[in-house]
Amino acid sequence: MKNFAITQEEIEIQRLIEWVKDPNCGAVCTFMGTVRELTNGKRTLYLEYEAYQEMAEKMLERIGNEVLEKFQCRKIAMVHRVGRLDTEEVAVGIAVSAPHRKDAFEACRYAIDRVKEFVPIWKKEYREDGSFWVECTCSESR
Repeated sequence: MKNFAITQEEIEIQRLIEWVKDPNCGAVCTFMGTVRELTNGKRTLYLEYEAYQEMAEKMLERIGNEVLEKFQCRKIAMVHRVGRLDTEEVAVGIAVSAPHRKDAFEACRYAIDRVKEFVPIWKKEYREDGSFWVECTCSESR
């Protein structure tokens, strides 16, 4: 498994944790972004994600390197899923290890915020009342 990847496979957060574990770290922080059933009071049936895979993986790696430079972290892994995802499925998984919890928490939050901002991944939402593309917040894709 690559530590920065776009995949069609189910994301197993335990695999990310295993990848970042380090005997010199006392903290491993994870984030799982899942498909929620209700958005603004409307029921979501499922989502479809698309990505420019090569660029998206390069951006994930760039963000990962940024995290390692900015925070006192040892390792980071980030995986985003593409294709159809039903409610409760994991769309994005992030794991960070650091000697101390404060850095691990801050790094994990920083990483997901940067992913949402810069990685070229697009989401189509399917609801009971129709489907639509969710506006991309990715500044690199504009």
